[in-house]
Amino acid sequence: TTKKCLDYPVRTVLPPHSLCPLAEARWGLCWVNFQALIITMAVIGGVIIIAIFICCFCCCKCKNIGSKRTETKMEMQEEMRKARQMERKAEMKERHDEIRKKYGV
Repeated sequence: TTKKCLDYPVRTVLPPHSLCPLAEARWGLCWVNFQALIITMAVIGGVIIIAIFICCFCCCKCKNIGSKRTETKMEMQEEMRKARQMERKAEMKERHDEIRKKYGV
């Protein structure tokens, strides 16, 4: 606690408490407070992890919405195809009935 910038043994990541308390420890340069550095890195790491989770969630959500839209579109196309097929079937039946009437079958 002499307010001097000292080198501490590099074998340990944190300086020993006997050398100086964590609040007064400096890292690398004399102006870089070790405690503030730890807190800042933890906050930045947390923000990055949360951002990754949000991106993954949004991507999964967008894929689901896109697949639902595609599914709905395909269902509508299938219904339209069936309706056209039924119309053609009805027209064919009508033509066949006319032919039967014409030839008395």
